Amino acid sequence: MGDDRRWDDTLFAGAAPYYARGRLPYAPGLAEVLARALRLDGTGRLLDVGCGPGTLALELADRFAETVGLDADADMVAEAARAADRAGLAGRTRWVHARAEQLPLGLGAFDVVAFAQSFHWMDRDPVAATVRGMLRPGGALVHLSDWKDEPRPVGPLPHPPVPQDGIDALVRRHLGPVRRAGRGLLPNGTPGGESLVYARAGLLGPERLVVPGGRTLERDADEVVSGVLSLSSSAPHLFGARLPLFEGELRALLRETSPSGRFSVRQPGSEAVLWRRPEE
Repeated sequence: MGDDRRWDDTLFAGAAPYYARGRLPYAPGLAEVLARALRLDGTGRLLDVGCGPGTLALELADRFAETVGLDADADMVAEAARAADRAGLAGRTRWVHARAEQLPLGLGAFDVVAFAQSFHWMDRDPVAATVRGMLRPGGALVHLSDWKDEPRPVGPLPHPPVPQDGIDALVRRHLGPVRRAGRGLLPNGTPGGESLVYARAGLLGPERLVVPGGRTLERDADEVVSGVLSLSSSAPHLFGARLPLFEGELRALLRETSPSGRFSVRQPGSEAVLWRRPEE
C-alpha cells in the first residue's frame, strides 16, 4: 500500500495458513492485564480491527458477550472462523471480511476496539474518527504492539537462535533490496505517530501497559518457515513460481544453522496503549 492509501488486496495474499503457526505468541498474562485495566467481566462487545486469524480476538473472547473480528483478507477471516470453531467460541464470535475504511458497516456500538499490530496499514485518521464514534462513552481503544524497548536477557540458549540476518539476506536476494508490501514497496517502513492520530480523533490518553516477555521459546524449522511466509514483506505470492526454490534455500540455511532443526527465541513483551472515548 502506497502513500495514497489505496488498498492492496495482495498485502498478505497466501500468508493466512502460516500466520497462527509462524507468529510468536503475545506475552504471557496479556489477557489478564487488559481485563484488569478495562474491567472486563464477560459482558460488553469487542471489535478487533485487522484481526488476522483471530489471535487477539480469541484470546479475549471469553471476557466479552460478543467479539467481532474484521479483516480485509478473506483467507484470514476464514482461518479465524475455523479457529473459533475449534476453540468452542463460534457462538460468541463473528468474523467480517471488510476493510477498516468501510466501517461502521452497521456493526453497532462497542466497549473496546483493538488494533493489534494492524493500524499502520490503514488510512489512519478517518479510521480513528470512525472508531471513536463506534465506541460507547467511556469505551476504550487498545493499540497493541511488541514492546520495542524491552531489556533483552543475556545468557546461553539451549538451541541456536534463528539466523535472522541470513533470512533477511535471502529474502533480499529473491525480492530485491527494498522491503516489499503487496504490489508496492516500503522504503521507509510503515508509519508511526499513532498517538497524534488518536488524539486528533478526540480520544483521551494515552495509558500505557507493558507486559514483559523474555521467556525462551523453542521453535522448529517448520515454525520458522511459517513465520517468514506470514510476513507482508515475504508473503508467498511475492515469490511467484520461485516459492519452492526460496523455501528450499531457507530450509537449507536453517539446517546449516541448527542440524537438530531446533531454535531458541526470546518471546517479545507486549505493549498496550489505551485511549478512551470521553464520558458524555
